[in-house]
Amino acid sequence: SLCAAAAPNLSYQELKDLKKANVLHIDVRERWEIDRFGKIPESVNIPLGELMEALQMDPTEFKEQYNQKMPSKSDPVVFSCLAGTRSKQALGFAVSLGFS
Repeated sequence: SLCAAAAPNLSYQELKDLKKANVLHIDVRERWEIDRFGKIPESVNIPLGELMEALQMDPTEFKEQYNQKMPSKSDPVVFSCLAGTRSKQALGFAVSLGFS
């Protein structure tokens, strides 16, 4: 299940369309879930337990750790997980840190 502030639930096709517009896709599943169920193409894995710290990192440190440019507070970001619960939590964390 996928979450974005503008549209709390996105379909797979909507996500594909958004990815064409350079949206950062953060998969908040645990690493073992990625190993077991597979990586979503062009997503960055930041487990939910690391997300608050990751979104407050220095941009250079973020790039080194996640091999991805750190999003600015106004960049479009989509969160995903297995069932939707954690992606909604991730969206709440991001909004609480000032992401729009």
